[in-house]
Amino acid sequence: MCGIAGEINFKHEINEQVLREMARCLTPRGPDAEGFFSDRNAGFAHRRLIVIDPENGKQPMFHENLTLIYNGELYNTDELRGDLIKKGYKFAGHSDTEVVLKCFAEYGEKCVEMFNGIFAFAVWDSRLKKLFLARDRIGVKPLFYAMTDGGIVFASEIKALLKHPEIKPVLTREGAAQIMLVGPARTVGDGVFRDIKDIPAAHCASFDEKGLRISEYWRLTAIPHNEDFETSAAHVRELIFDAVKRQLVSDVGICTFLSGGLDSSVISAIAAKEFEKRGEKLHTFSVDYVDNRKNFRASAFQPDEDAPYIVKMAEFIGSEHINVELDTPQLADALIDSTYARDLPGMADVDSSLFLFSKEIKKHFSVAVSGECADEIFGGYPWYHRPEVMYYNGFPWAVSVPERGALMRDPMSPDEAEGFVRDIYEKCLSDVSYLDGEDASQRRSREMFILNLKYFMATLLDRKDRMSMAHGLEVRVPFCDYRLVEYAYNIPQKFRDYNDREKGIVRYAMEGVLPKDVLWRKKSPYPKTHNPNYLRLLSDRLKGLLDSDNCRLTEIVNADRLREMLDTDGATFTKNWYGQLMTVPQIFAYFLQIDSWLKRYDVIVE
Repeated sequence: MCGIAGEINFKHEINEQVLREMARCLTPRGPDAEGFFSDRNAGFAHRRLIVIDPENGKQPMFHENLTLIYNGELYNTDELRGDLIKKGYKFAGHSDTEVVLKCFAEYGEKCVEMFNGIFAFAVWDSRLKKLFLARDRIGVKPLFYAMTDGGIVFASEIKALLKHPEIKPVLTREGAAQIMLVGPARTVGDGVFRDIKDIPAAHCASFDEKGLRISEYWRLTAIPHNEDFETSAAHVRELIFDAVKRQLVSDVGICTFLSGGLDSSVISAIAAKEFEKRGEKLHTFSVDYVDNRKNFRASAFQPDEDAPYIVKMAEFIGSEHINVELDTPQLADALIDSTYARDLPGMADVDSSLFLFSKEIKKHFSVAVSGECADEIFGGYPWYHRPEVMYYNGFPWAVSVPERGALMRDPMSPDEAEGFVRDIYEKCLSDVSYLDGEDASQRRSREMFILNLKYFMATLLDRKDRMSMAHGLEVRVPFCDYRLVEYAYNIPQKFRDYNDREKGIVRYAMEGVLPKDVLWRKKSPYPKTHNPNYLRLLSDRLKGLLDSDNCRLTEIVNADRLREMLDTDGATFTKNWYGQLMTVPQIFAYFLQIDSWLKRYDVIVE
């Protein structure tokens, strides 16, 4: 993967020094090489992580009047290259970058509809004086932008945009409400700062002297599902196997994440078989915490430990396994670095654990494969199976909106707070496609699918990209293959819940691939520290912050309400902040992240 940045301006010349400053911010995303391009109206910067075709994949890449910078991987490169060769195109190497550029030359903006992959890219047409931007269907790779006097600036990360002198880190009241009521999610297309936006997933944009035009090139559409359960399960199996195999192509070594849960175990088992065919051994990685076995207490959400299942799977597939063990002080210390990596307050130690984990993996590999997306598209989370949450009139993983609103510096009433979030929620629901005659359950199933895809999963994908790319580690996500997502959208809910189990159809489809106890194991939140000292550590740090002379947290958070919460060890906040993993310790961690973010970015709070 890589980092991209650029500016188009029709009133002022491009400042090459600003471009270089933007690129410097993106060095962790692309530690291996850099490249620049500029003419009178356009400037591009590229930082490269070399995975495919080291010599012939250099960027920016040029073809006739076109200049490309690209961050991503295509998984149908060979098919597209073959079609282009038939049309007379010549290729200098085997990089997917060259395929993207020549697809654009041949098919124009429609090329994105042909791509199976994860990407964000920019093409400058020097003849038409026109910029084209695009982002992959699921939004795995990021692309932010801001409008300037006479132009547009874009980059893979917010921190790079803020190197431009016209772009300021301004947080309005609405932005603060996003942090407190929606965060760590972001409204689709919004960068939280006043002037910063992102190109939404499955969208592209063009910019010329007439201005910016953004359009959607793909969306999920309801179609009748005419296959029986057995055929559907076979179809799911075929799509998963194909997606994983396509994503094992690389000119450098690849490993997999292995948590002992269903999704990572499926990916690792398929990958191990493919490696065996090549005469190679797969490396797998897991993360755990010091004293987790001693501190573990079974619950309805997590009935058993992960570690024994990780060991069992590693032995079953014959992988070379490495377990990374973290301690809770490390986790707390990394909250600050993970905030900078994300450019926003994030998922607290859920972020910092991945930040530290990725750092360790990068010592061995530059590419990993992970299991994100399976829970969102196949109904793996508790809110798919608890009616009181599933039918909540809002985002089901964040039912704590009134409690959040009460913690704002100027507390919001429950009605005001829920009204703010509901506007965002209902706008998301306006994108849902239904079939005529579907009952309320199936309609809600489709709504949950879209809500999860555009918000909960988008937050996890932000986490995955920023925490891994902060160390130059590319992480691929086969369950985000758009063909699998399209198919899953139209599977009846009763198929997904086969045998009254979350992701039941995936479990059935993978019979024979995994040991039965792993295959039918209840979903477990991962990774999570069970150390009781973690809450005290974070509570003490937060109290010390509130008592300090340089606390900025209180520009957003009500100090008195927060002290009440701290004095009761969180008893005044009765619900999770976000999903299953952000409970009281993570709420305190989130506030520490907000304070560090306000300081590091010198945020202007309006």
